Amino acid sequence: EVRLVESGGGLVHPGGSLRLSCAASGFTVGSYDMKWVRQAPGKGPEWVSRINGFSGTTYYADSVQGRFTISRDNAKNTLYLQMNSLKPEDTAVYYCTRNLGGLDITRGQGTQVTVSS
Repeated sequence: EVRLVESGGGLVHPGGSLRLSCAASGFTVGSYDMKWVRQAPGKGPEWVSRINGFSGTTYYADSVQGRFTISRDNAKNTLYLQMNSLKPEDTAVYYCTRNLGGLDITRGQGTQVTVSS
């Protein structure tokens, strides 16, 4: 069964850090483009970061560039998102997705990140 399970969300103060994990099963994360997408209350989905399946090249939205780092551990078949210098506007549900041909073909259930003092 193809599945993505996110974890690591929580409540953090502004300026704090969190590391999100996305455990994959049924496929190999290194064989696909993988993305992190977030959705804040009352807003549409926002792409956050992507890692290329073949090359491992990483990409970031301007809003998180320099603060977030996407990575993967092929041995653990897990995708990560290290989030530093968090801001209240980073508050959202974060999802990891498996991407094929520009389409998100698999998505996890999401993990809530709340940045508040």
